[in-house]
Amino acid sequence: MTTVWEDIRAVGLGAGLDAIGVAKAEPFLDARRNLVERKAAGLHGGMHFTYGNPQRATDPASVLPGARSLVVGARSYRAAIPPQPATPSGRVARYSWRDHYAPLRQALEVVADRLRALGHDAVVLVDDNRLMDREAAVRAGLGWYGKNTNVLLPDHGSWFVLGSVVTDAVLPAAIPVADGCGACARCLPACPTGALVAPGVLDARRCLAHLLQAPGDFPVEFREALGDRLYGCDDCQEACPPNRLEDRRRPPAPAAVDDEAWVPVLAVLAASDDELLSRHGRWYIPKRQPRYLRRNALVVLGNIGDGADPDVVAALRRALADPDPMLRSHAAWAAERLGRADLLAA
Repeated sequence: MTTVWEDIRAVGLGAGLDAIGVAKAEPFLDARRNLVERKAAGLHGGMHFTYGNPQRATDPASVLPGARSLVVGARSYRAAIPPQPATPSGRVARYSWRDHYAPLRQALEVVADRLRALGHDAVVLVDDNRLMDREAAVRAGLGWYGKNTNVLLPDHGSWFVLGSVVTDAVLPAAIPVADGCGACARCLPACPTGALVAPGVLDARRCLAHLLQAPGDFPVEFREALGDRLYGCDDCQEACPPNRLEDRRRPPAPAAVDDEAWVPVLAVLAASDDELLSRHGRWYIPKRQPRYLRRNALVVLGNIGDGADPDVVAALRRALADPDPMLRSHAAWAAERLGRADLLAA
């Protein structure tokens, strides 16, 4: 006879999840303590998300009073990186090539609907600051915390988005997965800015992925290290041996035609606010202000542009005349870096 959990598991996998597990809906006390301590030390770098309300983010009962279980799902976003375009283009982290959270949410809603049909309450949380998704995944036996702070699934690596269904159903909790990193620490030196200050400890003040989403000026000391990254950074995952082994064992599928792995930075600088929000609105943009996409594009242009290219020069001239002082200052940095200080004099 099929158990409730076997039924739920089959439903989740059939809906498109690559892995699914269960954790007890108990407070994440150790994770809460880490959040509070790291926030007090400034390691959050002003990041809100789960740092904004650590108690809520570590207590499933705050989402659903009477919660008994967490059904946690993972969905892969692994795909091969397409060739870099000939025009100046910014690199996008793989999880943001398309909206990978939408199909994850749809799959978890199928799981939640099955639980509701069985008479239980169920709430789906995906990319939601009300619950630490990585901690939920580790407790549900999906994987272990890598030294780069990502969750690694045994034999599959870390290219997954995570989400949960909080429910009052009593389901069998999984056995935690043993640490699989061992002595390996290749991710730490792979970080371009040294943001992984210790195994499992990230200083967001140095993390390029966070800085690309943070308001204000992009820190001058990290602009060259940004390279061609326009949104996100995958370096610590790309250096991770389980991810590299998975690529050799099962080569990733080619990127889809509409995957946005590269974005032309000159197009970003030429687009209107409405156009930028229409194209990239699924990204986290500080205060929903497209000026921050232009800020990032100017730093990328300063790193990879050609100071003799008329199109690059035209973009710099426009940015240097922009009424926004933040964009003017980033354009000045880019012009200097490309050997076009003459544009500043003009």
